[in-house]
Amino acid sequence: MTTPDATDTTDAADPAALTKTTDPAAGHRSRAPAAAPAGTASPSRLWPVLLASYIGQFLVVLDVSVVNVALPSMRDDLALSGSALQWVVNGYALAFAGFLLLGGRLSDLFGPKRVYLAGLALFAVASLAGGLAQSDAVLITARAAQGVGAAFLAPVTLSLLTRALPEGAARTRAIAAWTAVGAAGGATGGLIGGALTDLASWRWVLLINVPIGVAVGAVVLLWLREQHRDADRPALDLPGAVLVTGGVGAVAYGITETESAGWTAGSALLPLLAGLVALAGFVAVEARSAQPLMPLRLFRIRAVAVGNVVTLVSMVGAFALWYFLTLYMQTVLGYSAIRTGLAFLPHTAALIIASQLAPRLSARFGSRTMTVAGGLLTGAGFLWQAAAMDADGTFVSAILGPALPMAAGQAVLLALLTDVSTSGVGERDAGGVSGLVNTSRQIGAVLGLAILGAVASAGHGAPEDGYARAFLAAGLITAASMLLVPFLPRPAKQTRPVSGSVAA
Repeated sequence: MTTPDATDTTDAADPAALTKTTDPAAGHRSRAPAAAPAGTASPSRLWPVLLASYIGQFLVVLDVSVVNVALPSMRDDLALSGSALQWVVNGYALAFAGFLLLGGRLSDLFGPKRVYLAGLALFAVASLAGGLAQSDAVLITARAAQGVGAAFLAPVTLSLLTRALPEGAARTRAIAAWTAVGAAGGATGGLIGGALTDLASWRWVLLINVPIGVAVGAVVLLWLREQHRDADRPALDLPGAVLVTGGVGAVAYGITETESAGWTAGSALLPLLAGLVALAGFVAVEARSAQPLMPLRLFRIRAVAVGNVVTLVSMVGAFALWYFLTLYMQTVLGYSAIRTGLAFLPHTAALIIASQLAPRLSARFGSRTMTVAGGLLTGAGFLWQAAAMDADGTFVSAILGPALPMAAGQAVLLALLTDVSTSGVGERDAGGVSGLVNTSRQIGAVLGLAILGAVASAGHGAPEDGYARAFLAAGLITAASMLLVPFLPRPAKQTRPVSGSVAA
């Protein structure tokens, strides 16, 4: 992508690097700007983009996991039923999944700065309402509103980077850091949630978002530069928005129902079928719309189409790392919430380090080679974790050892897949494609919970036996997803990256 970005940061990488390097993930040679300024980007232009992108992504992912350890306290304080407790989690996840594509497209139509601020404001207000809730209805509604705000935020956090940095080494590093920040949010959610719940109250798990949101909103409002938009801005494709939001939400709900009711139950099948019908209607509407919400021509870009399929399938297995390992540590090993969060710190460190190494490894060995290597390393880590799950497991043998290949491999895999899935896309579609990438991740995670949950509960034996089966299945699914990687665009021959470009 070489068009001017929406935040006026086209000089965000060293000009020499832009003319002499090839994008490690997509393999497309970057073009030099027409009149590139000398030197690196001005920090005053780039730092608001990075801060808004990384903090927004951290908040979105954090709130998926931070609430889990506070659920028992919520139940006791508000006298929540089992179904209400489940909806505290699912309300956020379903709204998040359903509105992602709409949020991404809105950023293309109205500009990322406006949509970011709107999403952040809704997220903060909903967090305040949830933190002050005195009933299950208010808490669940607030969590769903949080999910909508997160769905507006998440695509913008990625499209800010793809708009601000042309395809090449600097953008690959920025996306790798974005991936690491998101993974860190998921990994530290248990630790942060446990500390806030134990030391203050479960309400602070939600209330903490308010001051953070105000601070980040002030930075974005004052320093993030928005591109002036034409007066003839295209209209929102309302029929497409309704169909895709309802379709994705219904499919996600049907998948979550399979965990408790099974795949043949009417409560799961009906929303699944209704969602698929709505999505089919969405495709039909988009094919005829003059201003579609998600232009179908984007799926003719092989990097976008194949990259999102691989992302969805690999995320089915990736979900096992956080969910089932948390259950194993707390249910089998008897770890407290805070100790569980601390036990995930090696995973977080491996994710961050591997994410930063991914662009360099991709530039040296090729993006497809390193994507497969990341997937196979992740799968091997899952298999190691399955074999290590024992009732008498120690931190070193059952957690630390498998953590390194699982987390490092997943960081490389997801960083490179995200980069390739957003390559070859013009500025006007950056938000929509970013929403598609996030939707693929979210649907893969929801599907992973249903499939791996069924695997874990099948058969008899101790809880650790079920968790081991889930990790075994995750390893096989992740390895199988690598069979699709050869269908990604073949990288062009690339030169060694030139030093001096902006590092994320």
